[in-house]
Amino acid sequence: MKVSRTAPVVIAAAALLAGCGKVTELKPAQGQSLPVKPLMARTTPTADELLTPPPYARPERVDELVKRSQPREADPFDLPPPTGGAAPALPAAPEPAAEDTGVVTHP
Repeated sequence: MKVSRTAPVVIAAAALLAGCGKVTELKPAQGQSLPVKPLMARTTPTADELLTPPPYARPERVDELVKRSQPREADPFDLPPPTGGAAPALPAAPEPAAEDTGVVTHP
């Protein structure tokens, strides 16, 4: 199958044309309305207000580097274990079962 050299140009032109358009204010479709006013809101939010994410949806990053070393403050909840820091004892290993191949009789 042979592809012409103009095919990529036509595809690129179509993609550019599809991305081009008049940008207008968003409005509900004809015959539709915006969502009803939330119970605790004073007014019905506009389309732009509905499309704007709240601040907690996109928190800002904190990129502040430590400028100088500072010792940490004492943590009142950083306590040693109640056993004094020793690791817990392992449970005793079970004893191996005796291999008795005798006949089982019921009394």
